[in-house]
Amino acid sequence: MTIELNHTIVRSHDAAAAAEFLADILGLPVGKRWGPFLPIVLGNGAVLEFLEVGEETVQSQHYAFLVDNDEFDRGLARIEESGIDFWADPFDSRPREINTLYGGRGVYFVDPSGHKMELMTVAYGEVPQ
Repeated sequence: MTIELNHTIVRSHDAAAAAEFLADILGLPVGKRWGPFLPIVLGNGAVLEFLEVGEETVQSQHYAFLVDNDEFDRGLARIEESGIDFWADPFDSRPREINTLYGGRGVYFVDPSGHKMELMTVAYGEVPQ
């Protein structure tokens, strides 16, 4: 059997706000709540399960989404239209730019709980070009 990521829990101050925020950028629906989780199912079947922790400290994580060029354009347009800050790099040194690593395009932005999100059109290899 091939090993695949099935799901991960995304700890959030407000699960509904965080799930809706990301679902809007990705153009995906938020699934039906089950137990304490609000799910977003990605195209490869992996599930992001948003868990509300209220005012508890949320450790910032990084989530990267491989998208095609059309999805990237739509996602970036939603980011820009919403006035969300974005960067070409994970260190926030190139604001309002995108990167072109490996001949693709990428952009970083932050969700309401402080997680660093990334849209990318080409999977990264060993050394960025």
